[in-house]
Amino acid sequence: MLVERGIQVMGFEAVGDAYAIASNYLRKSGAIADTLATDERLLEIIVKMVQHGEFNRIRLANKAIARFEAAALV
Repeated sequence: MLVERGIQVMGFEAVGDAYAIASNYLRKSGAIADTLATDERLLEIIVKMVQHGEFNRIRLANKAIARFEAAALV
């Protein structure tokens, strides 16, 4: 079975879509820099949720945004 960064292929597309949604929002809100570089902290949040069984792209993005912003406040 193909594996990418420890994620089974069925979750790989969900990770990419959720990252695109969340990073777009966070860039527009100014929470992350407006660059083409991947924000590793945001990606890690999404990957952990997929590893715990969440595959809904919108839910992943919304939860990732909330967790990212909460971590920034600390």
